[in-house]
Amino acid sequence: MQFEQLQKDMIAAMKNRDKARKDAISTLVSAAKKVAIDEGTRDNITEEIVDRVILKEIKTVKEQLDACPASRQDLLEEYQVRYEVFQEYAPRMMSAQEVETFLTEKFADLVAGKNKGLIMKTVMSELKGKAEGSVINQVVAKLCQ
Repeated sequence: MQFEQLQKDMIAAMKNRDKARKDAISTLVSAAKKVAIDEGTRDNITEEIVDRVILKEIKTVKEQLDACPASRQDLLEEYQVRYEVFQEYAPRMMSAQEVETFLTEKFADLVAGKNKGLIMKTVMSELKGKAEGSVINQVVAKLCQ
């Protein structure tokens, strides 16, 4: 996701007077800016930073949804709206089949060794933000049998 696109969408939400959507996108924009400043790339906010922030915010709001008591309907609705908006911007994750193909093509020598720990350690850095950790773990376990 391009940072500039997030900003344009936030402005569009403001013009449409869609406060919930504007607030959700604003959260992503400010979190991306903060991460960029922390990493020393204030003037160049990359897609990788934005995608990482989006995934982190999705995880956070999912935890909030799970932890929120059912009696707080107002909060549940707010978290649900945020979750849905964040999902619109979430990067597409690789499927189990795509992960398996990637591993067998790029890391064939490691997979042949059947050392699950070594494979996971090596491929997690490559696939971080592109595939869910649980999917990678399942594929690696299947390949190491």
